[in-house]
Amino acid sequence: MRKRLLPALTLMALGLCAAPGSAAFAAERPVLRVSSGAADNATFDPHRATSTHDKGVVSQMFNGLVRFPPGSADPNKLEADLAERWEVSDDSKVWTFHLRKGVPFHHDYGEMKAEDVVYSLERAGDPKRSSFASTFGEVEKIEAVDEYTVRVTLKHPDAAFLGRVSDYHGGNIVSKKAAEETGTNFGTRPVGTGPFAFGEHVTQQYVRLNANDQYFRGEPKVAGIMYRMIPSDSARELAFTSGEVDIIQGKREQRWVQNARKRGHNVDIFEPAEFRILHLNRNIAPLDDIKVRQAIAAAVDVDQILKYVGADVGSKGCSIIPDGYLGHDCSAGTYEHDVAKAKSLLAEAGHANGIAIKSIVSNISAQLPIMEIVQAQLAAADIKLDMEVVDHATYQARSRQDQSAIVFYGAARFPNADAYLSEFFDSAVAIGSPTAMSNFSHCSVADKSIRAARIEPDAQKQLELWKDAQRKIHEDVCSLPLFGLKQVWVHGPNVDYGYQLEGALNLAPPVTETTSVKTK
Repeated sequence: MRKRLLPALTLMALGLCAAPGSAAFAAERPVLRVSSGAADNATFDPHRATSTHDKGVVSQMFNGLVRFPPGSADPNKLEADLAERWEVSDDSKVWTFHLRKGVPFHHDYGEMKAEDVVYSLERAGDPKRSSFASTFGEVEKIEAVDEYTVRVTLKHPDAAFLGRVSDYHGGNIVSKKAAEETGTNFGTRPVGTGPFAFGEHVTQQYVRLNANDQYFRGEPKVAGIMYRMIPSDSARELAFTSGEVDIIQGKREQRWVQNARKRGHNVDIFEPAEFRILHLNRNIAPLDDIKVRQAIAAAVDVDQILKYVGADVGSKGCSIIPDGYLGHDCSAGTYEHDVAKAKSLLAEAGHANGIAIKSIVSNISAQLPIMEIVQAQLAAADIKLDMEVVDHATYQARSRQDQSAIVFYGAARFPNADAYLSEFFDSAVAIGSPTAMSNFSHCSVADKSIRAARIEPDAQKQLELWKDAQRKIHEDVCSLPLFGLKQVWVHGPNVDYGYQLEGALNLAPPVTETTSVKTK
């Protein structure tokens, strides 16, 4: 019992108790303590949260019209959330959502109504206010039919539209009043409808969320969530083993998982895998030469990388679309590892003495060791990779300033081919463009197929267009698919998630109103 009282006293000393009348850290309920390994959080705006660490925190505060059931990342299992029910027209272009009544926003911002949904979806589709605007590019108009009914009309049929309004990325619903009041500061003062409300953020120390006791699914069993910033792997593990935190993000390495299990830890390995890709930036010479890109592809040995990653946590990629996504196709084949061929291609490109290129690399454990392996593999083919190792936030920022010839990037998206193609391989979202997202390679060869597939009503024709896009990207060597890396977390014996954890699209174990933690 004493172990749990000490953290509680510490919270009181730090002044973390909420004001009377707010969603407080109630004395009779424990606080769930989590560390994802983040050094800090950049934003809590659900329409701007793109990093793994930001998405995990944001997901506790917001809902979508529909949701993935807790513990699932299967789009076939989407269920009602803020919408009680919905209908779709015969041509799949008009979607009508009937909202729950009496759902309160956090911090006394009133009841969630149709005007909030209209505002949220329009905001999500605005590139000036959202990082996920392309997701809503096919929306023609959004209307409030009445206070509790919203109608969305699409430009073209979209059988996957329901996933776009799920509790993921742009589908999260915000308070119109709060967002208009705070403007660009909404990311520091978020207001949603989820089981936990924003409490406090102390830079590089912690984020505190408080239980939303008015949550429409019921009062949470924990008083709140304390996200502690412990970027050091060893320090985070020590905090877990000493009982200072209840849940931590583990290292996605086979050896680490095996050691954690030997120590008796509850290791959670779940989908979706974050798909790791090397994006080759053709805006930086000599990668503008296809022979140089082909040489890099021949120099990289994916099988060797996968041996390091391990069978429990990694799966080899054969296409730039992750395995398991609708539309995934590997008919174009894989790049053959051949060092002699790599050197020959470099010579043909006029670089018989090799080349030197620069890459901005994150210092996080999920990236740096892999890039060190890649660096050694490239060196064997006379390709010197000059790695500038920086913190993760700096890596993100500088990669989006076109400062890196090779960008190592991992992501999990809504599981169909369009989600990946539209974010990483359409020239409309290339770095530096007005609607930039994550096209680090400045790939453009598959634009026609990607855009045609996006509006194709025939499912089989859509699959063929996605297949064609993958073939063109493969032939032009825009990027090198490496592997899918599953999520690895560890929870203490005192934690009960309240559901079976098989998947979590926001990449962290969801903390719901049913999640509980026993005092020690």
